[in-house]
Amino acid sequence: MRRSRILALLGAAGMAAGLLGATSAVAGEHRGGGAPQVVAKGLDNPRGLAFGPHGALYVTEAGSGGSGPCFAGPEGDEVCWGASGAVTVVRGRHQKRAATDIGSLAAPDGTQAIGPSDIAFRNGKAYVTVGLGADPAMRDQLPLLGRKTNGWLLKSGWHGLVGAADVARFEAKNDPDKAGPDSNPNSVVAERRGQAVVDAGGNTLLWVKHSKIRVLAKFPERTIVAPDFLGLPPGTKIPLQSVPTSVAKGPDGAYYVGELTGFPFPHGKARVYKVKPGHEPKVVASGFTNVIDIGFHHGKLYVLEIAHAGLLNAEQDPRGALYRVGHHGKKLIKHTGLVMPGGLALRGGNAYISNCSVCPADGSSPLGTGHVLRVPLK
Repeated sequence: MRRSRILALLGAAGMAAGLLGATSAVAGEHRGGGAPQVVAKGLDNPRGLAFGPHGALYVTEAGSGGSGPCFAGPEGDEVCWGASGAVTVVRGRHQKRAATDIGSLAAPDGTQAIGPSDIAFRNGKAYVTVGLGADPAMRDQLPLLGRKTNGWLLKSGWHGLVGAADVARFEAKNDPDKAGPDSNPNSVVAERRGQAVVDAGGNTLLWVKHSKIRVLAKFPERTIVAPDFLGLPPGTKIPLQSVPTSVAKGPDGAYYVGELTGFPFPHGKARVYKVKPGHEPKVVASGFTNVIDIGFHHGKLYVLEIAHAGLLNAEQDPRGALYRVGHHGKKLIKHTGLVMPGGLALRGGNAYISNCSVCPADGSSPLGTGHVLRVPLK
């Protein structure tokens, strides 16, 4: 299975959200000091989120594709393009779309969406990653708007979001991990001198400055013992892609990167790396399953899993999990109640989580479309 389309699997798994009751999905098990609250709803495949100027919360929405063009995706499934990606701003009890008409690729029913995936702010300017989930050459089949948004890092300009760097083009020309061109920009940290961007398809952490891109780190393939369901001889080793999904700046000034891992999405094998420019990535936390986002709050590392039981088990158990990592290991903060979460922001003693990040856009899930939960951390 191609690594950049792994997030497409999550769209199909989103149908499993119906296995959780509406009550348990909001008020389920919580190890903190208060019940989670919904602060935004009706979102279309919500993913990364961040606080912007004046304390407003911004949420990226991967969209639901559109009427086309349609073509065979990397796994042979049909995907259709549309300008349904967006960014929503939440101020108190009010929410509205702050940016629209961003490229989105999804199955004809609107699931399996890949589009706007993360947002970060610096000096009042927004930076947004937009996924592609394919060989960059596939963009030749898209209309101009798709070629100018999907696979890009965008930034806010006078007339909306404009191109800051073509991440997919860089992957096509350089293929840093030498595994074949494959790009899916999925996370961003905005700095004073540039932006750090994770390309989940390219297995890389990139540095963007004035539209120019260079590699900060590559995340290596490793081998694991093949699971029994593959029917291989006992002890057979198979390759496992890293699939980095998230980047955060640590209190020590280093970058920290969380990984989803590739097929077969083994339980407990996802890790968090520390990256210091000029040095090889170093594993600093492990034992997670399918990490989708990370962040720091009061010096503590928080890790969000999209599928606590593993992506291959998500149809039976679509719950995610939020952990706090300390010197003595990890502590579960929240488990039940997170339905395939897609993004994490931390502020004021709370975690803000984009929940039901791959639920169907037709309202068939128990909570309707995606939403944002505010989860107390104590």
